[in-house]
Amino acid sequence: MRLIDVFAAQPALFIGACSLLGLLIGSFLNVVIHRLPVMLERQWRLECSRLAAGVQVASAEEPFNLVVPRSACPACRAPITAWQNIPILSYLALRGRCAACRAPISARYPLVEALTAVLSAAVAWRFGFGTAAGAGLVLTWFLIALTFIDLDTQYLPDNLTLPLLWLGLLVSLAGTAGAQAAIPVDLRSSVLGAVVGYLCLWSVYQLFRLATGKEGMGYGDFKLLAALGAWLGWQLILPLVLVAAAVGALLGALMLAIQGRARATPLAFGPYLAASGWLMLLFGHEIVARYLGLFAVRP
Repeated sequence: MRLIDVFAAQPALFIGACSLLGLLIGSFLNVVIHRLPVMLERQWRLECSRLAAGVQVASAEEPFNLVVPRSACPACRAPITAWQNIPILSYLALRGRCAACRAPISARYPLVEALTAVLSAAVAWRFGFGTAAGAGLVLTWFLIALTFIDLDTQYLPDNLTLPLLWLGLLVSLAGTAGAQAAIPVDLRSSVLGAVVGYLCLWSVYQLFRLATGKEGMGYGDFKLLAALGAWLGWQLILPLVLVAAAVGALLGALMLAIQGRARATPLAFGPYLAASGWLMLLFGHEIVARYLGLFAVRP
């Protein structure tokens, strides 16, 4: 029996496999979350140097990308070995400290790995073995990376949002979603979703700037919502934005109150868009149907 047939016949096995895959992907996402902003900052500095000099200037910095250099302890620079890089287990075995210098390791590394595993398992449970689950996993992994990068830097890099947008449009070529799956949507819904998603927040941004003279959000938020629209279709844009705005306003106000910051303190909106988009991926059509059912005319 082929492995594909086994996964199709054994949902629990498929969920477990996706959870294990999520652990491994989560470890890689930690690298993306940490290194991609640094890579972009280095690129911007180099471009500024070239503009200032008026000529092509070679970078004097050591190569730094998602592969090079090898992962090392930030405190003592001791290389991290393969066994020290096993998701979650190595963190527990080392008791959250570097094997060489015993400096503390951030708990966020196993948190991202565990979160990726849990959300991957949820996607597998919801959609079952098939195209929808594969597409949902890819979308989930992108959203996790974008969430933590935005939390760290308040920046949603084009290196992730634009590929996510194009992937959503390409996935829509696979056809219309099944009874349970929110993806893939048809191509028309995908294109309209991308357009409506971008224009929705762009319009809010322009109105806020006209009214206050300030910028209320970044262009990365427009692109992220456009990408989510390409994946989920224009039909889910409004509930997605409403949920993100409601949760963002509530949690944002709570965080400002707890931390004692001024109301003008900028807050990342990307994580709320990502979380709301993920919920719409799993339950969006059911949420909309139940909401509309509240107003259905009964005999």
